[in-house]
Amino acid sequence: MAETERVRLTDSAIARLRPREREYSVWDTRVAGLGVRVRPAGKASFILLRKVGGRSTRVSLGPTASRSVEDVRRHCHELLAESAPDKPTCASRNAPLFRDFVAGPWRESHFSRYKTSTKRGIRSSLSCQLLPAFGETPLDEITRNQVLRWFDCHSRTAPGGANRVLGTLRQILNFAVACGHIDTNPALGVTMNRRTARTRFLSRDELRRLHDILDEFSGRDPNLRQQADMIRLLLLTGCRRDEIRKLRWSEVDGDKLTLTDSKTGPRTVRLNAQARRIIERQPRAESAFVFASPRNSDRPRGPHIRLWDSVRREAGFVDVRMHDLRHTFASHAVMSGVSIPVVSRLLGHSDVRMTLRYAHLADREIESAAERIGTAMTRVMSGGQRRPRS
Repeated sequence: MAETERVRLTDSAIARLRPREREYSVWDTRVAGLGVRVRPAGKASFILLRKVGGRSTRVSLGPTASRSVEDVRRHCHELLAESAPDKPTCASRNAPLFRDFVAGPWRESHFSRYKTSTKRGIRSSLSCQLLPAFGETPLDEITRNQVLRWFDCHSRTAPGGANRVLGTLRQILNFAVACGHIDTNPALGVTMNRRTARTRFLSRDELRRLHDILDEFSGRDPNLRQQADMIRLLLLTGCRRDEIRKLRWSEVDGDKLTLTDSKTGPRTVRLNAQARRIIERQPRAESAFVFASPRNSDRPRGPHIRLWDSVRREAGFVDVRMHDLRHTFASHAVMSGVSIPVVSRLLGHSDVRMTLRYAHLADREIESAAERIGTAMTRVMSGGQRRPRS
């Protein structure tokens, strides 16, 4: 690793560090000043750079073999809080409590703009995380160290959830800056947890296996036929699960769906012939929903299609989520030569950059085409007759 490299320190990453001819250090992206010093003899120890009385000092926190990274981070937060008490982030002397600001100005200005599903997530973030952590604190007394300690604690059990709640906290505190309650946002610059993007999709063989198993389950029990049709529609349209689950008859318009409430707002989904046949064979009951709940026709089917767990177990791909059917639609579109901008529109992405994860799949087709062209050209050149010399 380079001497200036910054990584998120983990116990396993530290165990992989190897000695060099000269001493070097690797720095943490989570806690500023926290690093691991590796000596040429092979000894590795935690160190912390902090300012005391305006001067930078290096503190040794012991060998890496004796403490976990999580324990060291907690210790660092305590040391940093002692040596460098955070200054208020606001010039106002009458800044409201976090909970009062959220319940009042922020809620009135922002909450009504969110979709119903987003509101549920934000309510959960507030009640379970942000209000217990910051609710009784005036806005101008919320410090960066407090935010770091909270984020680090939440990240130990739910790194993805911590990222989402941090986003909500940043948005709230940005509005506090705009309102003049604080001068700077203490949540800005906190490094989010790195997540590996999952882009699992079904191969051609897996698709054939899925189709056969869906037919088999539909034949066993007529009650499963509609659930199987929902799964097929996800594959054939690239729609999100709730876009099909909550689909209304009023949104079905011949060869297209005019969705009024998708994740990115209203959008149109074009239907191929196979998808149209699936929708056309659904029973037209009194329900407004194409896939109504069998228990209450005034509601759509539940959020989980129970058939899916049985199907993927029998098919042998238990790692495939229902959302991966959307990835499958996009991946096979790219591999069939459909351009990235068109795939982006088919998926209803608000930003084409979200679709670029599938761009590497087009490279496979380009590489294959280049090989075919090279083979053909070589055959022509090597099979041609040489012209005799005069």
